[in-house]
Amino acid sequence: MDSLSQIALGSAVTIATMGKRTALWKAALWGAVAGTLPDLDVFINHGNAIRNMVLHRAETHSLFWLTLFSFPFAAAVAKLHSEWAQWRRWWLALWLGLITHPLLDAMTVYGTQLALPFTNHPYAVGSVFIIDPLYTLPLLLGLGWALVKREKVNINGQVRGLLSKGGMVSNALGLLLSSAYLLWGVSAQHRVNEIAHLALQSQGITAQGVLITPTPFNSILWRIVAVVGDEYLEAYYSLLDHSPPDQQISLVFTRFPRGNALAAELQDSEEVQLLRSFSKGFYALREEAGRILITDLRMGQEPNYIFSFAVAQRHSAPVLLAQPEQMGTRINFKCGLPWIWQRMWSKTLLSPMQFCANAS
Repeated sequence: MDSLSQIALGSAVTIATMGKRTALWKAALWGAVAGTLPDLDVFINHGNAIRNMVLHRAETHSLFWLTLFSFPFAAAVAKLHSEWAQWRRWWLALWLGLITHPLLDAMTVYGTQLALPFTNHPYAVGSVFIIDPLYTLPLLLGLGWALVKREKVNINGQVRGLLSKGGMVSNALGLLLSSAYLLWGVSAQHRVNEIAHLALQSQGITAQGVLITPTPFNSILWRIVAVVGDEYLEAYYSLLDHSPPDQQISLVFTRFPRGNALAAELQDSEEVQLLRSFSKGFYALREEAGRILITDLRMGQEPNYIFSFAVAQRHSAPVLLAQPEQMGTRINFKCGLPWIWQRMWSKTLLSPMQFCANAS
């Protein structure tokens, strides 16, 4: 998830765990730090763009390594604030602040290697978009109310702002609502997954893999990607779509080439194999202006994908580039957001590509 969501979650969890045992600002501050620390691996250079992508959310997102780190981290915080008698509570609070970060990340589609060093499998539920205001706002509102309504108490001649009863309730309510939203996303994803498989079956399509993810900033409109031989299919379904009671919902799939022949030519490329494995088979290769590109199909939509890399130059045969170059592009939000809004309400059946072409 985005940094703001992780900061809010870390602070809210730490405040809820520490209660009135320490000043509210301390719990909020160190919770925010715990919620931020796992993402500092973005500053590590693993050698090239593909490895930097695949190895993000690795050791720093491992539940095992974060648990080990939580002991000296909590001890240092307790010592710093002269609250050594509270170090066990600090440990619990900061441990929760640390591990909820990768657990939340695992709800997105990117892939989080939770179980390192035992397995490098990238866990990815894909039921929430990386930025979703409906997840983050309850946390921010509950946290903000707790900070504003803190209880001022005179302790040994010092006025300390402690968590008030109202703040405790608002913070807990924010955590409850945000967690309920995650459960809603899983339920909605399950429903769309059933619809996608029924639609594929009714159209006589046998898919090797089906991906269901929400479109940006919402959990109403969902993107469906199906891998079928040398093609991948893309469709969209809104939970607000309606069909006559006696008819099955029919999804409109758009087909795109997947580049299996290029995959065979690049089978000796370690970077290509890494991305193929990390994307769990949801990738495509294409040749463009003499260059061969590999794209992770999970993050983006046609024709814009965040993670697309040039990996080879075409001569008589592909020649691998010494350093893969990231060529990804982001969604054109000028026309993309209006399309999402209209498609969410079933007001347009145009694809994003067609809609943006018409808008220009």
